[in-house]
Amino acid sequence: MVSAIEKEIVSLLQKEDKKAISLLYENYADALYGVIRKVITDEDLAQDVLQETFVKIWRYAKKYDASKAKLFTWLYRIAYNTAIDKIRSQKNKINNEVQMETSTVYKVTSNELNQDVLDIKKHLSSLDEKYQIVINALFFEGMTQQEASDELDIPLGTIKSRLKIGLRELKKIYHP
Repeated sequence: MVSAIEKEIVSLLQKEDKKAISLLYENYADALYGVIRKVITDEDLAQDVLQETFVKIWRYAKKYDASKAKLFTWLYRIAYNTAIDKIRSQKNKINNEVQMETSTVYKVTSNELNQDVLDIKKHLSSLDEKYQIVINALFFEGMTQQEASDELDIPLGTIKSRLKIGLRELKKIYHP
């Protein structure tokens, strides 16, 4: 059975009434924080995830469908998925950091350098600008595909497609 407060919150969410967030916070913040803390042990990070959760709840408020899930189930999924996403992004950040002591970047001798790679920027300029921008961001600025997507305000799928096409075009230059 759906409580009166839950009905009111759902109604306010559907109308995009900001009172819904206050009511959600009053009635569900502690429970959602508990869900997040089961995934994230760091208290400050968990607080950040709780805030991100409420932002997502507000952003997706119109998508809530009471016939598919109870309100708490929907809120739980958003909180849990946001916490998991945060853990994954933290792990990716750690894994992507360059370890200077194990890096061989500064140990390369001039006879080990591939001369084709040295002139890649020259050949890159022969590509359409949309491919140049993506390849430059990923290879010369060291961005991940997600970072490039965010920074360039281009959907992730488009970044991947432009990278693939751009690399295919560069391959034609190097291996005609």
